[in-house]
Amino acid sequence: MSMNTAMPSGHQWAQYQQAVVDFEFGRSALRVTPDTPDLTVGAFPGPPGSTIHVITAFNPAGRIAPDQDNGRAQLRLLAELERRGLTWWPAIGGDPQGFHTEPSAAVLGLDDESARELGQRYGQDAVFAWDAHSWRLLACTTGTVTKSGWRATGAGAALPRAPRDQ
Repeated sequence: MSMNTAMPSGHQWAQYQQAVVDFEFGRSALRVTPDTPDLTVGAFPGPPGSTIHVITAFNPAGRIAPDQDNGRAQLRLLAELERRGLTWWPAIGGDPQGFHTEPSAAVLGLDDESARELGQRYGQDAVFAWDAHSWRLLACTTGTVTKSGWRATGAGAALPRAPRDQ
């Protein structure tokens, strides 16, 4: 898998900044959309002081890959999360209209640097970091961070057990 060592184009970065993420927390679902900086609407489902990172292995370097390549890479990512004993839930990130979506993992227990390293290992330009105070887009190969507020809609107020704990 080739690693992307450059910052994504301005157009790609702008698309990532507008992305929404749908989280599947057991029987509950939440959609998080970026919002005005410092504005948070809804309940953050994680423990106080925690961050949920959203990571995918789909479409390395922002280029569309064949379905079977994406599927194999995503399975490797999920297996790695399991090996590390990390808590995670299914998520789907994509454009607000749903034209382009990518299966992802919502991971609890990583710091930003570890999440970036994991994203980089799977050829990703960026990962998302969600906490009670912000929604951040973290470039995997540079220190670039775009911070915004967030709006969570849908059911669910607290994290249920992760798939591996059920």
